[in-house]
Amino acid sequence: MKKTHTKEEKKVEYLELIYDLIFVYIIGRNNSLLHHTAEGRIQPGMFLAYILCTFAVIQIWNYSTYYINLYGKNGLREHIFLFSNMFLLYFIGEGTREHWESFHTQYHAAWALILLNIALQYIIEYRRHADDSELQSNIRKIIFTLVTEAIMVLAMIPLYRTTGIDASYVPILFGIVITMITGRGSRETAVDFAHLSERAMLYVVFTFGEMVIAIAGYFEGDFSFSSVYFSLMAFLIVVGLFLSYGTFYDHIIDREQSTDGLWYMLIHIFIIFGLNNITTSLEFMREESIELLPKLAFLIGSFLIYFVFLFLTRRYAKKSCRPPLSFYLKMAGLAVSFIVLMILFRENMWVNIALSVVYVYAIYIIIYRIGRFNRE
Repeated sequence: MKKTHTKEEKKVEYLELIYDLIFVYIIGRNNSLLHHTAEGRIQPGMFLAYILCTFAVIQIWNYSTYYINLYGKNGLREHIFLFSNMFLLYFIGEGTREHWESFHTQYHAAWALILLNIALQYIIEYRRHADDSELQSNIRKIIFTLVTEAIMVLAMIPLYRTTGIDASYVPILFGIVITMITGRGSRETAVDFAHLSERAMLYVVFTFGEMVIAIAGYFEGDFSFSSVYFSLMAFLIVVGLFLSYGTFYDHIIDREQSTDGLWYMLIHIFIIFGLNNITTSLEFMREESIELLPKLAFLIGSFLIYFVFLFLTRRYAKKSCRPPLSFYLKMAGLAVSFIVLMILFRENMWVNIALSVVYVYAIYIIIYRIGRFNRE
């Protein structure tokens, strides 16, 4: 017979918000990697580094957030744990730069120490729950994942130094795959989903904050019809993207359900990744030095990543808000139309950015109609 673990509703503490501020800094550092271009294109090495750094940092945030949701008590030990990780994240941020190879050791050492720090918190919880074999079994799986990934991250240091090969994607993929495999059998350890979803929402909001800062470049220069037009279009895109996520969060997601929340957190890794890409692609749109087709493909791909994974949160939707099959047909039709029109008008950025606005708000209107039944 399974044991049930009832918990009081958790609230997001100020400490968690302070901890998240370091990730605002890291988001900016990661996005800066894509601005190192050559001959009008993003350098492949920089793009790979950007992907690895983005996923590594979001994964760290996921691990920390999941622990706080399950066992956080806003006590002294938790303060030490979070502030220690904040300090280590500065080394990761400093190592996120064009000549990243010079900072490879410090980046990976800090990364591994953060994982081990989180694992230590679970080890302490493991000893505290000696009378609960099921809970201990779940904690052992998490400890195994964290410690093994940390060892793999540390192994990247001598591997890179001796061979010049950076295989940092291996521990990241290991963490994602093992977490999902072991999590399938952990349904009895339900998280406080209201708290977890709120934490994910706040990270998304911080990511939007970086986007708001990025589009400030559209307001620079002479005050003219062209500058006002492009700045308005960029602003409308950001607002539309935010409204789409906000509608899902406020009116579609069932935040009171019992779940382990693992897929929700995994989905948000890609939602945040998509938003980071959109931020950079909006900056690229006004840079004539970037080749047309690469920046157009980057923009289209970024929108698709964001919306596809936003729609995947439907598995956590209220029963009255679960989209019908027609929803996905509409989404597919809009996506195909958007891609075709963007390619046809690829030479005209005035039309391209207007099409982006229309696409974003067409999706928002459909999402709004799904969620409107739960607005009262």
